[in-house]
Amino acid sequence: MTRIIAGRAGSIPLEVPDAGTRPTSDRVRESLFGALESADALRGAAVLDLYAGSGALALEAVSRGAASADLVEKSPRAAAIVERNAAKVSRSVGRDAAIRVHRSTVSAFLGGRRGPFDLVLIDPPYDLRESELTDALTLLVPSLAADARVIVERAGHSPQPTLPAGLTHVREKKYGDTVLWWIDTATA
Repeated sequence: MTRIIAGRAGSIPLEVPDAGTRPTSDRVRESLFGALESADALRGAAVLDLYAGSGALALEAVSRGAASADLVEKSPRAAAIVERNAAKVSRSVGRDAAIRVHRSTVSAFLGGRRGPFDLVLIDPPYDLRESELTDALTLLVPSLAADARVIVERAGHSPQPTLPAGLTHVREKKYGDTVLWWIDTATA
């Protein structure tokens, strides 16, 4: 069962689409969000969740103090689940956070030049081509805050993402067959 791990919405169960998504394990989410909290990257943050799936990543961020979350999911079935999960979390955190679900492709959403976002969580399907990930990262750059952090989750055997100008690799962390790539906005 997928659930919110901690924060104001902690322990709320989340629905997960029955096909086409791969939810981030509790272990990986707990480690990721512990590190983000230690870096003070959540409190008051504007969060963007691309390829939202169930919405667990952005909703965990909201539960732990993010000010807003935009969740992007193109699958109509998955987007409906994200909307239901967002409503549950929203009831727990009240008006302290704005949660918006966008039924859109990542490229169409990013083409609208929204933001600025402080934290971006990218957990695409494992079969997403590397060139598609690079294109999404390129479209993302203009929507980032000056000191933004981007987390990309991929299969453990995936190559390091190719980054466009404006982004720089910070670190990677493997968890079994999952790897998290930590990326920051490049400093001049």
